[in-house]
Amino acid sequence: MKQQLIILSDLWGSEKSDWLIYYTHILNQKYDIVYYDSCLLGNVDTSSNDQQLIHQQFVEGGIRKAVSQLIELEQNPIKILAFSIGGLIAWRYGLLTGNIKSLICISSTRLRKEVYKPKGEIELYFGDKDAYRPPMEWFINQNVKFEVIPNKHHEIYTEREFAEELSLNICNHQSHKK
Repeated sequence: MKQQLIILSDLWGSEKSDWLIYYTHILNQKYDIVYYDSCLLGNVDTSSNDQQLIHQQFVEGGIRKAVSQLIELEQNPIKILAFSIGGLIAWRYGLLTGNIKSLICISSTRLRKEVYKPKGEIELYFGDKDAYRPPMEWFINQNVKFEVIPNKHHEIYTEREFAEELSLNICNHQSHKK
């Protein structure tokens, strides 16, 4: 029987997630994947297609709603792969429930504002050109595994090469690079 892997979307949800196939075509070999659209979890209206408006909805209550929904949906310890805002949702879920076996976040820049970390194995990935990634002292204070990828921006998770390498390493229980 395959282990379950929860995937939490970025701020665009399933609307603009064609890149997700780069992960799932590999991860499906080892995991039963459960996908959650962060916008649906947070009751965020994406009809405007305006990134700032969508982000504002998350900040003004959507994150809290999404965390509450995830708590209702997932009541046992879980393994999570999360992108951007999905990483913050997963992080706060872990803080409130203690139900994180492992959490891999890519480009979850709002984590920089978090003071406490959830229990469980945590790995974080950021592009070094992502202007909003946490500062180095945050990583040290949080005592988490992290990697800052050279010459990459916030959207690193949408790149096929990164996605496939990370997915293979997740299947092999390794970090992105050793």
